[in-house]
Amino acid sequence: MKTVAAKDPNLKYDICVQSLEQDPQSKTATRIVETILKNKSYPPGTEPALRTCVKLYDDANGSLNEALMSVKSGDYRSANVHLSAALDAPSTCKDGFKEKHTTSPVTNENNVLFQKIVIPLAFTNML
Repeated sequence: MKTVAAKDPNLKYDICVQSLEQDPQSKTATRIVETILKNKSYPPGTEPALRTCVKLYDDANGSLNEALMSVKSGDYRSANVHLSAALDAPSTCKDGFKEKHTTSPVTNENNVLFQKIVIPLAFTNML
């Protein structure tokens, strides 16, 4: 990321790292799904898909933490691998609802999480 930031005067390395550190989107998505499950405010038959999303988001959070550590140590190849692993969570979550022929109650969270993973992934691909 330092290399990419050095090439673009508008991009600040410290801000990129901070955004990775401060953005708990997968944790937020997990909390939203857990609230939906707790309140039983989901379409009939979708509870298993929601529970799968919680697991996927938890796994993605672990991958994002690993990616952050890799970026901090300058190991961009490993960061890329961890970001790619995290990127599977939103689409796999969405697919669980498609299989049930229903709309996911966390579509927006999936879309935001996807974008917040794909952006640093694009950076690590440049390095």
